[in-house]
Formats: sequence, C-alpha cells, structure tokens
Amino acid sequence: MVSIKDVAKEAGVAISTVSKVLNNYPNVSDDTRQKVMEVVERLGFVPNAVAATLSSKNSGRIALLIKLNVETQAIDEIDMQYIAGAISKAQELQLDVITIFFSMIESMSLEEMIRYFASQSVRGIIIYGMSSKDKVLHSLVDSQMFKTVVIDAPQVSTSCSCVGIDHAKAQYDVAKKTIKENNCKKVLYISGKKNGYVTDKRLQGMKKLQEEMGLKVLIRDGDFSELKARQITMRYARNKDVVVCASDLMAIGAMKALIEMDIFRPVCGFDGIILMGYVGKQMNTVRQDFASVSSKAVEEMERLLSGESGRSVVLPHELVRMKYEEIIR
Repeated sequence: MVSIKDVAKEAGVAISTVSKVLNNYPNVSDDTRQKVMEVVERLGFVPNAVAATLSSKNSGRIALLIKLNVETQAIDEIDMQYIAGAISKAQELQLDVITIFFSMIESMSLEEMIRYFASQSVRGIIIYGMSSKDKVLHSLVDSQMFKTVVIDAPQVSTSCSCVGIDHAKAQYDVAKKTIKENNCKKVLYISGKKNGYVTDKRLQGMKKLQEEMGLKVLIRDGDFSELKARQITMRYARNKDVVVCASDLMAIGAMKALIEMDIFRPVCGFDGIILMGYVGKQMNTVRQDFASVSSKAVEEMERLLSGESGRSVVLPHELVRMKYEEIIR
C-alpha cells in the first residue's frame, strides 16, 4: 500500500507539504502542488481517511493524548484534572473531544499513528507527558499532519503550540523559600524522570539556586516515585539540612521516611496535588492549576485550527502550603 511518506519521497518534498497539497492549503506554490499531485496520481495514492478528515473544515474533533503513570498505586489526580479542564473548555467552544491513552498507540509507526488518528476524525491533538525519548510522537508533531498542542514540552512551529508554567523558575522559587526559611546549606535534591522535559527544567532551577546561594547539593533521580524518594531519603537525608523534591508524591515519600527515621528535615514538593493536604501543612509546594493549563491548551488548539501559528504560552504558578481545610468539600 502506497503511503503518504512514499509520495513525499518520490516528489522530493516533506510529508507536511504533501499534507498541505492534499488539504488545499494556500501557501504552496503551483509548481509544488502540480508535482505532488502528479506523484499521487502516478503511484495511485488514495488519501482516504487522512485527507478526508483533515480537509473537513467543519470537523473540530481533538484528541487528548495522555501518558498514564502506571508505576504508582496512587490515583493520578493530575491526569484527571487535565481531562476535566479540557472537556469543560471544549464544551464551551463546541469542540468534540476524545481521550486516547499513549499505551494504546505506543507500538505504532508514524504512518500507523497518522492513520489511527485520522480514522477517529481527529484534526488536532493535545499531548500530555511527552518526553525527549518519544521519537514517534516527535515525528508526529513534526509531520504537521495534525494541529498539536504539547503540555510542558519545548515544541513550537506553525502548527504546534506549547502550554505550561515556567518550571525552572517555579523550582527555584519553592526551593529558595524553603531553604531561606530554615537557613539551610546542605541540600538533598530528589529529581524526576530522566529524559523528561519538566525534570530538566526543574533541575535547571535548582542548579541556578545552588550557584547563587553557594549551596552543597546532592542530586539523586527519584523517577517521580514515592517509594524511590523514600529510599533516597533514608539513605542520604540524615546528613542534609533540607530535602527538595521535584514532585509532591516524592515529597510525601520523603516526609514519611523522615518520620520513621525520627528526625526533622524541612521538605518541599512540586505540583500542589490534593494528597499534600492530608500529610501536613508544613511543606511548601508549587501549585499548578492543571485544569486551567488544559483549558488553555484547548483554547490554543482552537487558535491553531482557525489558521493561527503556534506559540509558547507560559502560565503562572503559586507557592503554597496545602491545608486539609482547603481541600475538603
């Protein structure tokens, strides 16, 4: 079966150019358009679902592509907030939304992925949790076959926007507040997952603070795991002044470990999940409004679908101490 990739190769153009020709985009030269259509006819390429879906200007279906955290038994509150925020805004904007979990498509090639989304009548995709090692997802974004909005990933093009907070500044802010409040110098920093964009940004913020304040910082990878943060804390925290964690779940693991060790060390987290309200108001954290982030991503998708170019949208964050009274209903 002839694929759109075959057409692009034969015509000597990018896949995105073939897509634009098939969808009658105006910013394609007549010579390129003619060359592509000659190859389409010669190879017998049938665009079927891909072209039919993407050329339908009346279709507003967007897919929420979510990577579930299957390595923890804790309820993934963040994903639920993302979904709720997106659905609410999509209803307001009269956009059709479907939710697709990454595990459903992770074994697909780029071509298979394109056909899968096209078969679902998708015109735009909002991607949550993309890392630097997700090569096929990067290729999907680069193909420009669909409008895309990525959450917390540095991808911007004519058809792709990114939405999120300034993770480097947020990590800097919460760590500085905790360290100054407790007059600390020796820091145990429990980082997130390797290859994660938010992990890298938060680490940048921590390193900036280390340099500015002359801190001694021991960095260990916690993989956003409560269990691993607990193990790291038990091994290293006794000789440190403070434990800075790149997620609330890891902060909970660290705090529980310190209690069992019968020592006090200040701990701060990152995210502002509801669980923090149940473990004590002594921990600083960064509150992200995940529902608002997702809502903004849907607004950004509407911009892209209307023909606007992609951009980077940075949303505010807030430093808080989560209280039980604030989370009960």
